[in-house]
Amino acid sequence: MPNSSDNHSAALGPVMLDVAGSVLSDRERERLRHPQVAGVILFSKNHVNRSQLVELIDEIRSIRADLLLAVDQEGGRIQRFGSTLTDLPAAGWFGRHYLQQPAETLLLLRESAFLTGHELAELGFDFSFAPVVDLDYGRSAVIGSRAYHRDPELVTVLASAWIDGMRQVGMAAVGKHFPGHGWVSADSHLELPEDERPLSDIIRQDLFPYARLIDQLDAIMPAHVRYPAVDPLPAGFSAFWLRQLLRERLGFEGVIISDDLSMQGAVGMGDLIGRANAALEAGCELLLLCNCGDEVDPLLRHLEQQRFQGSTRLGRLRRAGIAAAAEQQQRVLAAREALDRLRLQQRINNGA
Repeated sequence: MPNSSDNHSAALGPVMLDVAGSVLSDRERERLRHPQVAGVILFSKNHVNRSQLVELIDEIRSIRADLLLAVDQEGGRIQRFGSTLTDLPAAGWFGRHYLQQPAETLLLLRESAFLTGHELAELGFDFSFAPVVDLDYGRSAVIGSRAYHRDPELVTVLASAWIDGMRQVGMAAVGKHFPGHGWVSADSHLELPEDERPLSDIIRQDLFPYARLIDQLDAIMPAHVRYPAVDPLPAGFSAFWLRQLLRERLGFEGVIISDDLSMQGAVGMGDLIGRANAALEAGCELLLLCNCGDEVDPLLRHLEQQRFQGSTRLGRLRRAGIAAAAEQQQRVLAAREALDRLRLQQRINNGA
């Protein structure tokens, strides 16, 4: 793990939030100083160009150096900062090509993760919410090519290569969406999906990558999906899924991070304070809150009044030291050249 010691830093609060635009408002600066805030996630809305993004990150760090800084940078359609970062193929591309050229594909995936981690580290990020270890059953448009493949063994091999590449630049790996989002067709951003399968099917298929990768993953994000044959509550609010199965049965010792509590898949758990309480009671240690604006403030006051003590595990998500610059730069250039050759070959194959 990038930082395996829980004592790497003092306990942080449980809230990771976003900011509205490319510069911080006075209210956002004040909010980031709140002791219950652990970090910031940035999106495309926060990016204009590289220099602006660096200025924004520098200002966030100047407000509180201990804040965790994260992004969703998976490749494919989930890439937040345009040309500021090297464009990566979707996970599904690696899955398809692994069947034809396994060794070459694993190398390219590992070096792509290394490159992404290096570029994120240069900007000042601690980690990315990746890899996706859902299975692509061909049923979920919101997952789709974000998943490596349908085969759980293949997903495990490819996700392990991504984790290895990120770890080589000191970045944590966050597996999502536990125990699996690939079977349901509904989008949890828009509604609460229900996966009707029995636990035995989920264990045999969707949980296979988690079981194999449990010691490699630094954090896991549960799905806003309900599995009524197993538990009446969505996974991110279920003590069965998070405490009994993930912690006790699988032996997971990393951080449990909620998916965004503003998603429609979460709103059935009450207002924002109710959702946060339910997620924390179920076993989440970091709460992701996006597009909530001033709604976050009553939650922060509530947590402060409750004297909530954050988890020391969150220190594991902080980026560790990286290798010598010269050694890294050679690998970075080689990875960019490999991806350039891939894009050129794809244009040739497409008749461009």
